[in-house]
Amino acid sequence: MKNLLIASTALIATASVAAADVKFSGYGRFGIGYQEDRTGTVDNFTVDPATGAVTSAGTATVDTDNTILVSRFRLNIDGTAETDGGVEFQARVRLQADDDSGNGEQNSAGLNGARFSVIYGGLRVDAGNVAGSFDNLANYFGNEPGLEEFLGQYSGVNYSFLEYTSTGSGANAVFFQYAVGDFAFGASYDQATVALDGVPQDADRWDISATYTFNNITAALAYGQTKANVNSSSEKQSLTVLTLGAEFGDFSGTLFVADDDVVDDAENGTAYGLSLAYNLGAATTLQFAYGDGSADNDTRNIGIGAIYDLGGGASLRGGIGEIKTGDEDGRIRADFGAQFNF
Repeated sequence: MKNLLIASTALIATASVAAADVKFSGYGRFGIGYQEDRTGTVDNFTVDPATGAVTSAGTATVDTDNTILVSRFRLNIDGTAETDGGVEFQARVRLQADDDSGNGEQNSAGLNGARFSVIYGGLRVDAGNVAGSFDNLANYFGNEPGLEEFLGQYSGVNYSFLEYTSTGSGANAVFFQYAVGDFAFGASYDQATVALDGVPQDADRWDISATYTFNNITAALAYGQTKANVNSSSEKQSLTVLTLGAEFGDFSGTLFVADDDVVDDAENGTAYGLSLAYNLGAATTLQFAYGDGSADNDTRNIGIGAIYDLGGGASLRGGIGEIKTGDEDGRIRADFGAQFNF
């Protein structure tokens, strides 16, 4: 009788999940990561020599091991329902665990903020923890070499735009996209907190985008703005991005050009970059990425990577490159490991 009750309960639970159309997907990755002159933060304490009392003094930056074990586990949980009229409702939360890149220790997994979606035909509306127009823009990220995808053509951009957050609550924002034929249009809005002269300020942040695909080429343009009111005066930041992407048989590439206007004058200017991928055959793909900017404190990325497909959603991945910010010395970064999708 006890076994019958357990079996009946399991059957009811399974039927409920099937009716709700709950799906799970994600990936895992692990390997070795190297970063020249890697640093991390530790708790800092002071000891009173007279009393021996220990007092917390915040955190301190210290040198850590250059080579660490890197890892990530990501599980997407998607719930979907569809009306008789064909309107689809979706909700997603993500469970994710990453290594601590500062000290090489493992972090515990946690759920992020929820994203809700309504989809009908070519129209999609997202609310909650959403990605904005730049985060959704075709070919913004391009080909990112490395197991951790640590190199990107966008490295010269300093503007803080609306992004989907995998490990936090994210912004409570709205994004919509409408696609018709070869065209797609997008826009987002949220109330952000930005730092102006070191002081957090409430601000309105919005962006818009347009994408057009013709044959094997995709062109995309996006503009975004963040505006805060400070002592009755306006402080505005903005970003404009143009991307081009193309595929020619085993070869694909992207071009990236942006203009950002932020609070720090040493970060204002033009950002630019490109990325390439070439399928060598025998399940091997080579990657290249370069990104830089005209501002004094822009970050430059340059490096290569490779992916070897093992089949069944598994692959070996790795990359090596240099990351350099402003007049600072460049630092070498590299990684290698395995990734499997499920």
